[in-house]
Amino acid sequence: MTSPTTGRVTHAPRLSPGAPAPSAAGRSSAGAPTEPGTARIAVDLLGGDDAPAVVVDGALRAVRTDPDLHLLLVGPSEVADGLIGALDPEQRSRVTVRPVRTAVGMADHPTAARGESTVRAAVHAVRDGIADALVSAGSTGATVTAAALGLGRWPGVRRPALVATLPAVEGPVVLLDVGGTLEPGPATLARHAVLGAAYAAVAHAVAAPRVGLLSVGTEAGKGDRLRRSADPALAAVPLPCGARYVGLVEGYDVAVGARADVVVTDGFTGNVLLKAIEGAYAMAGGPPASGGAPRAAALLGVAGTVVVCHGAAQPDDVASGIALAAHLWRRGATDTVSTVLEAVPHDPAPDRNDTEVAP
Repeated sequence: MTSPTTGRVTHAPRLSPGAPAPSAAGRSSAGAPTEPGTARIAVDLLGGDDAPAVVVDGALRAVRTDPDLHLLLVGPSEVADGLIGALDPEQRSRVTVRPVRTAVGMADHPTAARGESTVRAAVHAVRDGIADALVSAGSTGATVTAAALGLGRWPGVRRPALVATLPAVEGPVVLLDVGGTLEPGPATLARHAVLGAAYAAVAHAVAAPRVGLLSVGTEAGKGDRLRRSADPALAAVPLPCGARYVGLVEGYDVAVGARADVVVTDGFTGNVLLKAIEGAYAMAGGPPASGGAPRAAALLGVAGTVVVCHGAAQPDDVASGIALAAHLWRRGATDTVSTVLEAVPHDPAPDRNDTEVAP
């Protein structure tokens, strides 16, 4: 077994979920550090269970906290005007509007994102260079579909992954997938291991990340058919940034963080795990001081910076999602991870259940 500190930058302070690295630039209302450098973020005003109210509130907090943040509000003009009216003149100059009245509902099929909608318009703003990144708390499937179609995918990535960062005892643990691909095959999980290792190194400065596969035990051969097939696939795949595969890990290891810095699983299990952690915090009276379960995740595998917030996101969650998007853009994380992946060979044979997103 590896040392609990192996693979970590031990001098770095613990990061809150999905948060930027600490900086002297100040802190957001959600407790996430801010960084200097202009970032233009497109915000889906109609995405989420309680939109637009919580999205407007979260956007207000974000723009008031970060003096280098510029927002493109995508949604009904009257909603955007209400947000702008609550800002002082200097802050108003950093907010623009793209009027769109149609949203993809949480119960709608992801293909609804192909039509005119707030999330599709936000994706196109990034594609056209009007915004640097986008944030949506709307339908995950619709956001992933819109991003894959509008921005394109990285070479070798057929199924993009949502990656979240959990505040484990030993330091941040990168978990993927948390909802992007519900039924992956072994080749997809192996590719996601590469994505997660690169993301941990680039976004969280984790040296030589340790990568584990989530299962029901740590012994070889444990788990269902997918885990038994994926274990040797992850062991064989070349990992970037000095990362190494440590084998199977359990849910306990996700919370402690002593065995792995990156934990790979399918999107169904990862999403359930996140929500179980949220429930555990609620029963315990709140999250730990180091941060709670993340309600924002980065979408890896598409040619742009995309952050998806929890559908039940509250204002602080939206503000944190915007801060995460700004951080990833300022650090050049998406481009850097993509460049790292170009040097890693990938299996040209996809999983049988991996299908292209239809145009």
